[in-house]
Amino acid sequence: MRSLAGSVWPAIPPSPLLVVPLGSTEQHGHHLPLGTDTAVACAVADAAALSLDGAVLAPALAYGASGEHEGFPGTVSLGTEALTGLLVEYGRSACRWAGRVLLVNGHGGNLEALRAAGTLLRAEGRDVAWFPCGVPGGDAHAGRTETSLMLHVEPEGVLGERAVAGETAPLAQLLPRLRAEGVRGVSPTGVLGDPAGASAEEGAVLLTALTDRLVAATLAWTVDAGGRLREPAAPEGTDPAGG
Repeated sequence: MRSLAGSVWPAIPPSPLLVVPLGSTEQHGHHLPLGTDTAVACAVADAAALSLDGAVLAPALAYGASGEHEGFPGTVSLGTEALTGLLVEYGRSACRWAGRVLLVNGHGGNLEALRAAGTLLRAEGRDVAWFPCGVPGGDAHAGRTETSLMLHVEPEGVLGERAVAGETAPLAQLLPRLRAEGVRGVSPTGVLGDPAGASAEEGAVLLTALTDRLVAATLAWTVDAGGRLREPAAPEGTDPAGG
């Protein structure tokens, strides 16, 4: 695995797989840093790239579509339209020398842009795909799932003594209110879930599982029309999207 930012151009192998972490800068409750989604995407992308021959790891794209979190200080959102344009131009440029481009997504709010950009880029003949760092059965935002991952990935950034629970109703039930009121209107703490019980040990298990899934999907390289990289044995109807 090579680092794109740390390489000189003659060292880039011919037509490599370019692995690009995509995250966000948005609130994650009182206890997790604003860069949580980016940190998780980077950890998964880095670990997967180590197992993929000839992969080149790009610097992270650390801003996404996070409008639902703009009720909290610190959140910076590009919005779906701007993010779509960024991803399209990134893909067009990178595909001049990369054989494939793989976006490893850590934030669920980026999905609409990923689908739109993926559809266009693939229609143009560019071999671009994206993969969501979602944990099936995990809570939606800044709860136990992300807290465990961050305790493993960047423990120094977790303020565990400040962790408080948020709205714990299922995400599907909350979506109408989230769209109308934003996260702050639904959960004043900014948390959708409960961080209680999180641990670095659980985070290590979650990261390994995410990495294994990404590696298997990349080796199979089955991509749908919207650019999503499909997992070889993904259950029908599942759509883990990330935080």
